[in-house]
Order: sequence, then C-alpha cells, then structure tokens
Amino acid sequence: MPSFFLALLATALATVGGREALRVARLAAALRQSMALLAACWLAAAGGLALAVWIGAGVAGWLHPDAKAMLVALALLLAGLELLMLGAPPKPAEPTRSFGAIALVLAAGQLTGSGGLLVMALAAWSGIPALAGAGGMIGGAAVLTAAWAMADDWERLPLRSIRRTTAALLIAAGVAAALAARGLLG
Repeated sequence: MPSFFLALLATALATVGGREALRVARLAAALRQSMALLAACWLAAAGGLALAVWIGAGVAGWLHPDAKAMLVALALLLAGLELLMLGAPPKPAEPTRSFGAIALVLAAGQLTGSGGLLVMALAAWSGIPALAGAGGMIGGAAVLTAAWAMADDWERLPLRSIRRTTAALLIAAGVAAALAARGLLG
C-alpha cells in the first residue's frame, strides 16, 4: 500500500504545479467545461500513467534493489527540476474540439511529465506496480478534474509559488532518497 499512497501524493503534487493542469484549466474555460474534456482528462491520466507503470515494471526486472531506490531518487530530482525550469504552456489561440487530440496531448503530458516519471520509478521500486499506477492515476486525474472545475479560476491560484514549493519538496525528497539509498542516512 505505501506505493499507492506515495504515487498518489507525488503525482498530485507534481500535477498541481505542472503544465497539464494549467492546460486543462485553459481548455475548460475555452470549451465551457465540456464533459468530453473531463472524460479526456481521466482517459489521459489512465492511459499515460498505465504506460508509465508498464515501463517501470519492465525496468524493475533489470535493476538491483539499490538501483531501484536510486531510480526513485533520480525521478524525484528530475521532477523537481522540471517544475523549476518549465514554465506555463502558451494559451491556446484556438483550442481544438477534437476529443482524440485533447486526450492524446494530455496522455503524452501525463506520461512524459513529472507525474509519469514518478509513477514509473515507484512502479519499478515497489514490487506492486499496479498499486503505484492506481495511486498515480487517481492523484493525477483528481488534480486535472479540479483544474477542469475551476477553469479560469485556476490561474488565480498562486501557481508560481506552488510550482516552486513543490519543486523544492521534490528535490529535497530526491536528495534524501539518494542519501538513504547510498546508506548515508540512518
């Protein structure tokens, strides 16, 4: 069960500060919070993070347990750096109304963003990849749903502060995980 809760929390934190939630909020405002967009959010979270779990489960067989712990540390560090370095995506000039295109873009964002990276690493580390995937999917989809529900109000949140604070937490957790994996922490 720890992998479920770790993945849920890590993915939710990374998604709140990430680019996909802002993209969903902007699309929700432009498309008047269509139910198709909400369905695309859930489908994207499920599909993108399922692929991350599949990759993590495949990698797990190749790695020594100490290497799995270092993979988690590296994923935490990279997720934090991504949040620090990548800014907000541009506002869509004319948002697409294509369900497939929206779902594909959101799924790619979930897979390649910090949330997907964290789920992949936790799936490789945990030994029970399905739990890590379920936690990541629920965490990511919940944040995307909140962004969809808030639409224009999402940008009124202190997103820059949230992104920086989340990045700092992820980087600190990554450093602590790396030190623990190397046996330098208690």
